[in-house]
Order: sequence, then C-alpha cells, then structure tokens
Amino acid sequence: MIVEAMYLVILVGTLLVLIAAFSSLLAFRFGAPLLLLFLCIGLIAGVDGLGINFDNAPLAYFIGSLALAVILFDSGFGTSIQSFRQAAAPAITLATLGVVLTTALFGVAAHYVLDMTLTESLLLGAIVGSTDAAAVFFLLRIGGINIRDKVRSTLEVESGSNDPMAIFLTITLVEIIASGTGIEDMGAEVLAQFFIQMGVGLAAGIAGGMMIVGLVNKLNLERGLSPIFVLALSLLVFSATGAVGGSGFLAVYVAGLYAGNRQIRSAPTLKRFQDGMTWLAQILMFLLLGLLATPTEFIAIAVPAIGMALFLIFIARPIAVWLALLPFNFQREETAFVSWVGLRGAVSILLAILPLLGQLENGVIFFNAAFIIVLVSLIVQGWTINPLARRLGLVVPPRIGPVDKVELELPGTASHELLAYRVVPDSPVAIGERIPRWARPSLVIREGKSMRYQYAGRLRAGDYVYLFISSRYPRLLDRLFASPVPVSADDAEFFGSFSIDPQRPARELDSAYGIGLADDEREMTIDGLLAHRLGGRAEFADRVLLGTIEVIVRDVDDQGKIVSAGLSLDPESNRPNIPAFLSFREIVQSVRRRVRRTPRAVAVAPSPPPDSLKPQAAEVIEADTEPSEDKAATSGSLPRDG
Repeated sequence: MIVEAMYLVILVGTLLVLIAAFSSLLAFRFGAPLLLLFLCIGLIAGVDGLGINFDNAPLAYFIGSLALAVILFDSGFGTSIQSFRQAAAPAITLATLGVVLTTALFGVAAHYVLDMTLTESLLLGAIVGSTDAAAVFFLLRIGGINIRDKVRSTLEVESGSNDPMAIFLTITLVEIIASGTGIEDMGAEVLAQFFIQMGVGLAAGIAGGMMIVGLVNKLNLERGLSPIFVLALSLLVFSATGAVGGSGFLAVYVAGLYAGNRQIRSAPTLKRFQDGMTWLAQILMFLLLGLLATPTEFIAIAVPAIGMALFLIFIARPIAVWLALLPFNFQREETAFVSWVGLRGAVSILLAILPLLGQLENGVIFFNAAFIIVLVSLIVQGWTINPLARRLGLVVPPRIGPVDKVELELPGTASHELLAYRVVPDSPVAIGERIPRWARPSLVIREGKSMRYQYAGRLRAGDYVYLFISSRYPRLLDRLFASPVPVSADDAEFFGSFSIDPQRPARELDSAYGIGLADDEREMTIDGLLAHRLGGRAEFADRVLLGTIEVIVRDVDDQGKIVSAGLSLDPESNRPNIPAFLSFREIVQSVRRRVRRTPRAVAVAPSPPPDSLKPQAAEVIEADTEPSEDKAATSGSLPRDG
C-alpha cells in the first residue's frame, strides 16, 4: 500500500511538472506571464480543483526556501559585474530603502482598509514588499524585449538583492507580534540584528564564492559532476550562513555573483545546468504554493485584498521607487518603468507562510491576502510590461552577438571558447573588415555547406562563422559582427536623425541650440557631458535630454568611451507625457527657474537661435542620409592584424 502511494505521488507530481513545462509554449505564444500559469496549475490541482489536499505549510516553506536559494544563486551567477557596477547604487537603494518605504506606505494603508493592527499591517507590507527575482528575470531575459542596460541592470540587481530585506522584516515582525511586544521597544535590537545578518551574509557570500571558484578550478572533477558540486556548495553557503545568524539568501546571491564573474572551469556547462535547475525550482515552488492555497477562502477577503494590490501597484511602489531613485537622476520614463516592474511572486507567498508557522491569530488572512495580491500583480503588471516598455521608448534595437558559445578546455592552454556568429548585412565583416588573427576563424557555413575559412573568400550576409577565441575578447567580436546603428528607419528614429562627433566641445551644442549648460559643462566634450549627466558612465542607447534637443548614445567602446552619438531635434514628439517622477536635477532646475524668474522673463518667450549660430551647428552635425554609412558605430577599437 505504501509503495503504491509512493508511485501515485510521483505520478501526480511528474504530471504537474510536465503540464507546467508544456504551458511555457502557451506563455510564449500568447504573451501570458509564465509564472502565473505555474501558480494557476497548482490552484487547479488543489483541494478546490482536482482535489489534491496539500496542507503541509512547513514542508512548503522548506522546499520553497531551497528553491529560492537555487534561483538567487543562478540570478547572481548570470549577472555580469559590469551590470552590477552600473546599477549597484540605485539597485541596492531600491532593495533596502525601497522595500522599507513600500512596507511603510502599504502598512499604513492596510491598517485602515483591513481589520488589522498597525504592526500586523506592516507585516503584510513586508510580506509583499519585495519584487520576485524569478518573475523579473524571466520577463527581462526571456520575455523577448531588449531594455536599456541601465534600467535592465537596475531591475535585475534589485530583484536579486531585495529578498533578504523583506525576509528580515517579515521574520522580525512575526516575532514581535508573537511575543506581544511593541516595535518601539525593540528598535535598537532590530537595527543591530539587521546589520549583523546583512554583514555576515555579505562576508559569507564573498567567502563562499571564493571557495566555489577555488575548489572547482583545483579539483579535476568529471564534467557531469561539476554542476552538481557547485549546486551543493551554493546550498552549503546558504545553510551555513543561516545557521550562524546571517542572511543565507544574501550570501547565496553574492556567492553566485562572485563565482559567475571569475574564470571558473566548465562555466557554460554550469550555466546550462543552473538554467534547468532554476526552471525546476520555479515550477516546484509555484506548484506547491498553488496547492497550499484554498481558493474558496479567498472570497472573504477578495475585495480589500484586490484594493490593496492596486494601491501597491499604482501608489506605494511608484512613490517608494521615485524617492529611492531621486538621487540618481533617472529619466521619468525609466523611473516609471522601474516602478511598474515590481512584480510580486512566489517570494511573497512563501513569506506569507511565516505567520502560519508562527501561529499568529490572523495567519490565514495574511496568506490569502498575499496570494491575491500576487495574482493581481502578475495579471496586471506581467501582461503589460512589453507594451509599456515600447510605449516609454525603452526598448533598444537588438545588436547581434554570438549565436552559440562552447567552452573548450585544451590541455596545456588557457580557457578557450568556440563562438559561432551569423554575418548580418552591413556589419563590418560583411563590408570587408578583416577578422583579427587572435580570433582563429576555422569554419564557415554558407547555404548549408561547410568550408574552411581560408577558402571561403569574403564573408557574405547569412554566413555562419566559427572561431576559436580566448574568453577575454568576445565583446570585441560582438562589435565586429554587430549591425550598424541605425539599421532601419525605425532605428534611425530611435537613435536620432543626425550623427554628431562626441569629441567636439559641448559649448557648440549650447551655442547652436541654447540648451542652457552650466559653465563647467560648457567646457566638457559632448561625451564627457553625457557621461556626467548619466552618472559617470554611458551605455549603448542611453539618452540625455538637453533643453529642446536629445542626444542618444549610439555606441561605446570596451572602456565605456562614447564613439558615436545621435541627435534628435524633436525629442518631445516621441517622448511620453509623464507628469510625475521628476528627477533631482529637474527639481533643482525648476526651483532655480522660479527663484531667478523676473517679470520680463515671464512675459518674453524664448526665441530660436539666431542664423549666425546655425553654421556652428553644421560643424557639429551631419545628416545621416545613409544610416549604414555611420562607420563610427561599428569601428570602435578592435585589435587589427599586423
């Protein structure tokens, strides 16, 4: 009888996983949030659906915590150190201050909407205070849209690093409510515990990442064992850190971030394995949480929970994001998008189990309210991210990178990779640029036929080229095989109708268009001005509004220096009208205008630049009548053959 029950459990579990995996086809075809489908499959199979009665909250929390640790390690492993550095300050501010602000705003509102004390309302706010790493990473990395680097990196780093703060707040508030003490009585203790947990978690994560890289590189493990070994080590970092009082979730994310940005043996194999494990972890976590829920209990709290979900989406999250990002001069559309991509997911439902485990009086209400909020978030936000990104002008035309990447471990040599590229029209290699000798091209596939590179002649559009290369140079080859910018009429509209030399003085733009630069900015070059306005570093497709014009970064080299820029003379025609989310710079400029305004300045409208200044503009700007001839977008600083 026991054996038959075991087979039945395995059968049902396998079928649910297969159905969840199959549902991905529907998600990609119809644009549905995939994680919402996973959750709904669990609900349908549960006690109010097909009748599977799963009510083991401790087991669900245990499995969910392990699954979240796997997801966070992979999130860190897949985040490049360049993206992390670019987004570290705003993302960590969102992951800490943003979560606290969201918790406070939501808690105060919930106190008046729901029949809860202020401490209980803050607990519900902490439960739904963090964004879900699985949901955000899926929508940004697999959702089929290419977002500006700064925005994408900020969202990815925030979603991967804000769970520790939400978990800390939730556990602390559960303990306060269970003990019957007040928040004011434990303020100093809570603050000390926060710094201890986060400090230990950060230190353990760095040490754990070093351990993982060192052991994998020193031990000559079988290729098939390496991914399992790394997975076990990541869970060791997670569990050991939690056992000594640190934040295990922070530690495992930092360990993944460290290991993923070091030279580690079998890195592509590890990434493929972790992709599969992350998918399995997401499926199991969402299915179990769906099975744990009882939809018939949702009715009693559905209306106020939906109202609080809308408050979180449209008020609490946007205000918290705006205040957290205020010092970083994000553009309005960027702040609006970051505030919208605050998806709640399995983490919120997982944290909602803690009041049940703590045997709080309203434990079931916490769980059901959090579940409804997650459903509303996935439905409202998950289905609208793609169209909103396009409406806000944040979708960047794609650049062509490697089609496939295979790591090669050759005896007696350093780590090498085999890259495969598809030659696109008008790319540097398609118009005669030579492939550097250090790239070692070996094979060309043309119209289904393979030939040695030496006999292929000039590369043609549509060819596939296979190259042996050191792992230090892929970004250089990406530029060599990349499409020119702009490559189409739509891209020309995105990148501006004119190209400008970023090395020219910024004062020429100021003189030609009266954009009102400060004295120190007038002495900069255009690329220096852009980097200054963007917080120190410019990335591909970044945009800077300067008075009545907008300058767009068309390309940067590997040192982050702008090598090509575009100019739009009518940026407002394509910019969405967003009255909120003023940046700190806009607020300061608005205050200065009000202070300096005189009656005459109010009465006299600004006039266009005089004709005498227009020739100066011609020196800076050249019409892009043939976008494909903009060589600066692709030449860069590639190593050349001697």
